[in-house]
Amino acid sequence: MTQPPEFNSQPPEAKTQPLLRVENLAVSFDGPAGRVRAVNGVNLSIYPGQTLGVVGESGCGKSVSALSTLQLVPTPPGHFDSGSIWWNPGSEKTVSGTVSTGETPGETGSDPIDLLTLTEKQMQNIRGNDIAMIFQEPMTSLNPVYTVGEQILEAILLHQNVSRKQAVDIAIQALMDVGIADAASRLKVYPHQMSGGMRQRIMIAMALACQPKLLLADEPTTALDVTIQAQILELLRKLQAQRGMSIMLITHDLGVVAENADVVAVMYAGRVVEYGSVHDVFDNPLHPYTRGLFDSMPILGSSKHRLRTIEGNVPNPADLPTGCPFHPRCRSFEGDTHCTTNDPPLHEIAPGHWASCWHVDGHEQAKATRPDVTTVTQMHA
Repeated sequence: MTQPPEFNSQPPEAKTQPLLRVENLAVSFDGPAGRVRAVNGVNLSIYPGQTLGVVGESGCGKSVSALSTLQLVPTPPGHFDSGSIWWNPGSEKTVSGTVSTGETPGETGSDPIDLLTLTEKQMQNIRGNDIAMIFQEPMTSLNPVYTVGEQILEAILLHQNVSRKQAVDIAIQALMDVGIADAASRLKVYPHQMSGGMRQRIMIAMALACQPKLLLADEPTTALDVTIQAQILELLRKLQAQRGMSIMLITHDLGVVAENADVVAVMYAGRVVEYGSVHDVFDNPLHPYTRGLFDSMPILGSSKHRLRTIEGNVPNPADLPTGCPFHPRCRSFEGDTHCTTNDPPLHEIAPGHWASCWHVDGHEQAKATRPDVTTVTQMHA
């Protein structure tokens, strides 16, 4: 397996702490063809109030990166090969950085902690409480034999020191916050009695009931019609502005990224190949893969008669090409042996804009550094 780029893994400095920082994350899975690396050296960060859009084709490692944050990758067959996921507590709800001496970490502390070093019991204090996740398909994520109310109450009673009556009040308010009318009666409804859009709202209510600081939204509008998609995304923006939470928005839809993200991480074959603010990436895409994604999108008012597609297929992670994994599909590739033998690290081509390509103008003078963009726009307010 190709080794991820080497960076020294250490807690971020206090004065520049993001809420979450993923460093050199590499995750592999056992399979019939042997051990396959699904995520290979991912680096990204999310700051308070920021929305990070993670975009790429299916199988590029987006969901595995998010699941790793909560240690939801089953081990085995999954393996955390390398890397750290630094979480900055910043409040009394989160465990402290001193986690090696006991099963239950302290209640306070401001030092970053590596989530990959926590035990299962310690992670239970994080999941749903400080970091929550919305999964792709609400019908498979909601338990069909329990009512909506029972499933929301479970999360509230697990993480908050409240009575059952208080938990019911919190659940009703959570449903009202996501725009569900007659919330009290909806607690008694089963998932199959609701539409896809309503089930997705229930998932959001469950995720936000405990007031998390970070929401991992894994393609939250999958299988919804465009009208409901717009409503769900508008709801997330509204709740983010009200609560000041951060969001990792995983999607394959560049339009969703443009409208909702502050920062963009473009992934391909388990790697981040471009990283920057949404304005920099959309105004000046640097990586050939990113440019290919934009060329394949119809643009309103454009005179194009035929869209350009990215030729070839996403490589099998069990049999990745040597060197740059994108070179067999790259329009810039002209037989350069550098592309076929060396996997390019992320270079900071321009201030706050990284790309992983030997053919990007300025890469020879650029430094290979870990991407980190603090941009938080006012679009969510």
